[in-house]
Amino acid sequence: MSTVRARVWRFTIEKGKAGAEAVQAVEIGQGPLPVSLAAMVNINALACDLRKTVDQRVRDYEISLLLSYIIGGQGKGPLRVECSALDSSAGHIQRFVSECTGLGVMSAASEALFDWKPGASGLSSFDVLPGKLPGLYAKTGVRPDLLYDLAAGPVAGEARGRRRRAKKMFPPGKGTPEQRKRLEKLAQWSVDHGDHAYFMSWVWLGAGGVYVDVFLPDGSAALTGLKTGWIDVPGGAKPWQFRVPRPDPRRVVNLAPQQGHVVDLPRPEISGEGAASWEVISRVGPEAEEAMDRAFSREEHQLGTLDGVPVRGRWIRGDILGETHHEVLLGVLGERVEVNRRAQRERLATMAGDRLDTFLDGRRLTAVRPVDGPRPSWNRISAELLEQN
Repeated sequence: MSTVRARVWRFTIEKGKAGAEAVQAVEIGQGPLPVSLAAMVNINALACDLRKTVDQRVRDYEISLLLSYIIGGQGKGPLRVECSALDSSAGHIQRFVSECTGLGVMSAASEALFDWKPGASGLSSFDVLPGKLPGLYAKTGVRPDLLYDLAAGPVAGEARGRRRRAKKMFPPGKGTPEQRKRLEKLAQWSVDHGDHAYFMSWVWLGAGGVYVDVFLPDGSAALTGLKTGWIDVPGGAKPWQFRVPRPDPRRVVNLAPQQGHVVDLPRPEISGEGAASWEVISRVGPEAEEAMDRAFSREEHQLGTLDGVPVRGRWIRGDILGETHHEVLLGVLGERVEVNRRAQRERLATMAGDRLDTFLDGRRLTAVRPVDGPRPSWNRISAELLEQN
């Protein structure tokens, strides 16, 4: 298990007749955020699951490419960045690395802060949603990255990232102009979608490792009861305030009623157009299962069983540049096996150096191991996973 340094902000939005008008952000504090490389790999595969064609070779290459630049620490060491390799890469490759890292770190922040629990339908990619949920979210303009399913309602997550060359990994004082511009757009997106809950993470990659600014809106029912016990340095920055530009009056957003964004919420009593929208939403779950069935059938090597369920998969090289640091196990279960999500999260947060970095979400299993030790047996992997039950 590795860690990144997180700085957490709470911000409020003043609204007028035209929508969002001003934003004020206050730093809550900083602390070590546990991040699993296995979870990062798992979450970055999310957007492919519902597509009709998945080329496993492409996914393997993407994983290897990501882990060529991002290196996990031993025990609770910091997540590190191969800066020389990153700086030698083309700009679009740098953006790929920062965005993939941002998605994984954002989801780790969601677990640490507001108790999001990974699950079969608890997380969706906006790259997939527009085609599956017509009318619920605008297909053009600003779109966040991931949609989290919380007990209090759906929360949109925006993941951004940049290479930072300064000695101090966090920009001092107030946020940056780029962060401000994105918060302005997200604030208006929220207003356009019925005050939809959202948050933003902004990852910094540099010689100091991986750092992240997390921006949380104040007053959102879906983000109440924040868990901040892991923050070890209280915030001391002065409030950061800025005005939001007036929206384009020509912009039109046509949305259906905001009822039932996430597949596994209890079905409400809906009639008319709302009922039709719910029928579309209800198809996402079965389509995800069909995609996992196809992935399972493509895997030729059976690893073993987990709680009696067959698991197929293989180990791939975790990087493609120079010396190999990691190997990654990609596994698919024949059917779902329920695990204790809270126990999984607590295990990751307190994982000692002799424990495996594994992550199980629905029917997708990932594990990351350093190559300077023996490859763990399937019996060991399954035993550690089943300890969570």
